[in-house]
Amino acid sequence: MKIAHVTTVHSRKDIRIFHKECISLAKIFPSVVLLVGDGIGDEYVSGVSIVDVGVGPRSRTRRAVTQAWKMYRYIKRSKFDIVHIHDPELLLMAKALVRIGVKVIYDSHEDVPRQILSKSWIPRHMRRLIAWGFERFENFTASHLYGIVTATPHIADRFRKINPRTIDINNFPLPNELAPLSGSNLKKRQVCYVGGITRIRGLGPLVEAINLVDDIKLILCGKFAEPHFEAELRNLAGWRCVDYRGQVDRGELQKIMGESIAGIVTFLPLPNHINAQPNKMFEYMSAELPVIASDFPLWSEIIDGTDAGICIDPTSPEAIAAAIHRLLEDPLLVERKGRAGREAILNRYNWPAEAKKLQAFYKELM
Repeated sequence: MKIAHVTTVHSRKDIRIFHKECISLAKIFPSVVLLVGDGIGDEYVSGVSIVDVGVGPRSRTRRAVTQAWKMYRYIKRSKFDIVHIHDPELLLMAKALVRIGVKVIYDSHEDVPRQILSKSWIPRHMRRLIAWGFERFENFTASHLYGIVTATPHIADRFRKINPRTIDINNFPLPNELAPLSGSNLKKRQVCYVGGITRIRGLGPLVEAINLVDDIKLILCGKFAEPHFEAELRNLAGWRCVDYRGQVDRGELQKIMGESIAGIVTFLPLPNHINAQPNKMFEYMSAELPVIASDFPLWSEIIDGTDAGICIDPTSPEAIAAAIHRLLEDPLLVERKGRAGREAILNRYNWPAEAKKLQAFYKELM
């Protein structure tokens, strides 16, 4: 049995695609290939053969077409039993593969139609029309595929209406990857945010909130996606309290989380966020780090339901500042909520449980 996972957007060592899904499948299937196009070359890691079709053009549109074509030719030659695609831009390739008898699984990481409604690079007056058109195309294609994997139950509920072979494989963390380092209980007067840095992820109110708390640092890790927004943040008074680290590796991330009193995930209330399950929220919990999160119903159910943090209005700098101040003033509360979050990861929100679901799903498809 030969399985191929395919991406033109994500990195070859993407946490969900490579470290979780591919490695988990390689434990029970003899041939798992990850097909990428980054120019680094081929390699074999943890039972997974990473095959590189070469770098594509810089243009997003040209890259989508040329990389998909190269991957289609490779898949056709290699005669895979299942091809598992991870990017919406590969749906056209998926249709072509279905026509030649290939069994294709679509992994929907995001609720893309709702995500389109928040894309700043799409003219506002065009977003609803584009989202509507894409959803019709995505639904039609998905209905002809062999199976659908989604990153949340909410997305799965949508796809089950058009394809009964749908399962949610939640993006829960590997339980020990970010576990607290032994002997590293010394907390500093700092909170951390890790992830893509964009306006819609609530970084504006967060930086404003830091300015309202005495003697505190915000360790900001990630990449700015919008140059104008970076300049805007740097002009805020709260930026003086920001320690911007850029992209950090997992070892440095573990150290930062171990020294912080809270991890921040205060996304703004937009359609694609309300029912999302941000990976970082669960990673903070895995690191025994209290979470300050947006007060969306689903997020409150997870955070308040496990006593793993504090949910607040993400648009209010004052509410964010109050939550930070509450934790700063009560080390025992930090310890209690951190332990509760870690316990929730070990008992419920962890990747090994999701890996078993994915492996069983593949066996059913066979």
